[in-house]
Amino acid sequence: MVTLFYFFLFPLLALSTATPAAALPLSTESRWIVDESGHRAKLACVNWPSHLEVMVAEGLSKKPAEQISSEIIDLGFNCVRLTWPLFLFTNDTFSYSQAIFQEPRTLRSHLSLAKKNVMIILDNHTSKPGWCCSNFDGNGFFGDVYFNPDLWIKGLTRVATIFNDTPHVVAMSLRNELRGSRQNVDDWYRYMQKGAEAVHAANPNVLVILSGLNYDRDLSFLLKKPVSLSFLNKLVFELHWYGFSDGEAWENGNLNQVCGDRVGETMKKAGFLLDQGYPLFLSEFGVDMRGTNVNDNRYLNCFMGWAAELDLDWALWVLTGSYYLRQGVVGFDETYGVYNWNWCGARNQTILHKISALQYPFKGPGYSEARLHQVIFHPMTGLCVKRLSLVDPLVLGPCSEAEAWTYTPQKTLTIKGTYFCLQADKLGKPAKLGVICSYASSKWEAISDSKMHLSSKLKDGSNVCLDIDSDNNIVTNNCKCLDKNSRCDPGSQWFKIIDSTRCGADDSLQEISSIVKLISKNLLASFSL
Repeated sequence: MVTLFYFFLFPLLALSTATPAAALPLSTESRWIVDESGHRAKLACVNWPSHLEVMVAEGLSKKPAEQISSEIIDLGFNCVRLTWPLFLFTNDTFSYSQAIFQEPRTLRSHLSLAKKNVMIILDNHTSKPGWCCSNFDGNGFFGDVYFNPDLWIKGLTRVATIFNDTPHVVAMSLRNELRGSRQNVDDWYRYMQKGAEAVHAANPNVLVILSGLNYDRDLSFLLKKPVSLSFLNKLVFELHWYGFSDGEAWENGNLNQVCGDRVGETMKKAGFLLDQGYPLFLSEFGVDMRGTNVNDNRYLNCFMGWAAELDLDWALWVLTGSYYLRQGVVGFDETYGVYNWNWCGARNQTILHKISALQYPFKGPGYSEARLHQVIFHPMTGLCVKRLSLVDPLVLGPCSEAEAWTYTPQKTLTIKGTYFCLQADKLGKPAKLGVICSYASSKWEAISDSKMHLSSKLKDGSNVCLDIDSDNNIVTNNCKCLDKNSRCDPGSQWFKIIDSTRCGADDSLQEISSIVKLISKNLLASFSL
């Protein structure tokens, strides 16, 4: 469907890396989610709420479901995390709405997602319909006033059964953001394992997604005691991370220190699961799309480096431009929304463009197009370092066109399959490629607490860091924000070296002349030393 919205976002869509529909159903292979053919199916999702009081997917009063579904695909998303309240399926008070949702064919036509090959993750967000979440809303943990464990398992079983013959419903998330004074590890194991078994018994095709404690920020208890389930290759864990998860640390602290600390804490509490061979689905992250929230903006740069390095599956919060009814307000404006208030355009094309970089799979089963190498990712822009030739300045471009590097134990960054290495030349000047790689100017080390400054030395012994200029050329400048200054933003100098097995752009036809020129240039330079 061609829409004004499509044309409005055309520059973003040109960078979209959404892959064709996966061969369903999905399963897991170690830390990866794979399709029926064993090929990685990277989840690049957007949250579409339907758990509030109206209990209908938001936005259908603004435009048809089929148009929204088309635009979800146009934006590069390949799945939707569709939220639902437990009472919709377990409480007769809501039977008028239950009748709408009871038949999966009706829901499919209502949302038009399956027809567009959009994968659907059904997320039990709350029990009582309404906005989530607080420690005191009665929906937080097993035994709370609105959270009867037996009723919850009954509801999960009913939903899993209803959608047993719906291929595009690929996963069920058992419960959103467990929290509150009642939360404890023993009950987590007791009930989450029961819920997982119930869902799998009713619908063995879907992935079963388990959330952690403390608003889905803590899965650390699994380090000592794994879950015990009767089924294999269907288990996924989920994690949430927002800027506000860390209070105002991003706005008030030194960004290198805050980034290093928060990434380290997140790895201890959840990231370790990847090393244990489980997929980790980042089912909620997001920022204020108005672009004026300093805390969110600074968090996002750190988050992008971390999420790209781990090549995570994810779901952005949130599609919604405005809500039918939220917290007593009709037409409540969602500042984290992909859409603007009236659902007629993107709230912030720049931020969406940046996040679209995470849609690209860097590696995984079925993506062995090239031998393992590294790419250099720039979190602030969502772009990767590429070269136009061996003599032109390095620039930022789409990660699908990223240069393939080898990062050696000697700290050199060498173009894979060649003798050409990245070199610091002069302060404020473009970084260059050369074949004499033994000098200090060819050594690049990840420094600062964030481990995202790539630092080298000039001939005079001064330290410089990779940076970008106003045209996105790769240059070297004085390293910034290495002190305790909380007002300094190092975003332009943050780069992440990421493992990849993907092929970049093939420019071999123009390489012969540029190699001759570069070798001649380096030989002349060596004679002048």
